[in-house]
Amino acid sequence: MRDFNINKYELTETEGIFTLKNINTTIGFVRFNNVGEVEYIFVNPLFRKRGIAKKLLRLVKNKTGKNIIFQKPISPLGTKLLKSLEKWN
Repeated sequence: MRDFNINKYELTETEGIFTLKNINTTIGFVRFNNVGEVEYIFVNPLFRKRGIAKKLLRLVKNKTGKNIIFQKPISPLGTKLLKSLEKWN
């Protein structure tokens, strides 16, 4: 299930937000600023465990040209994601 092809879905970019959608729902989104600080990231529970969060973060890194900086997680799931990505930069 890790072979999620982001190119098969609608990816939109507005000021500081990447949103990934299909015809029925929002799959995920990430909110960030110009220094690469991730303010919020969400992946729909139906699409989790497919590497979508990492792909969204890669978009942020490519867009900003900066290493990702994570704000302090506000949920246990956010803390778990942060621990899994500690060596990612």
